[in-house]
Amino acid sequence: MSTPTHAPTTVTVDWIDALRFAGTTPKGATITMDSAGNAGPSPVDVLLMSGAACSGMDVVSILEKMQVTLAHCRIEMSGTRAEEHPRRLLAITMRFRIKGEGLTEAKAERAVQLSVEKYCSVMRSLDPEIDVVTEIVIES
Repeated sequence: MSTPTHAPTTVTVDWIDALRFAGTTPKGATITMDSAGNAGPSPVDVLLMSGAACSGMDVVSILEKMQVTLAHCRIEMSGTRAEEHPRRLLAITMRFRIKGEGLTEAKAERAVQLSVEKYCSVMRSLDPEIDVVTEIVIES
């Protein structure tokens, strides 16, 4: 187990009503989470969005270092959940849709691999038993 090198990140989550909660970051950014997904994303949706955003940030940064001029980057992330409670994630599919000048399949594959397997703190924090599949679509 690695030793923490940074101060802990602390967020707050306050109950609003029914099964809705408001989350607040230390800098004051907020999100409403709703179990039903009506007033905001569900907690599992937020987890998937967090993994997609974290990995996307890595991919953008890595591709820029590879001299790619990005025009578009979208990550579509879907999760398969267990039928029984706690209905945890069993598998995740990440589809990266990327467009940019100087982008090659090899560069895209390397950037995605480095992110998902090494740099993305959210993905690396998930249970290693979750099957993660990545797909890359290079858009013209």
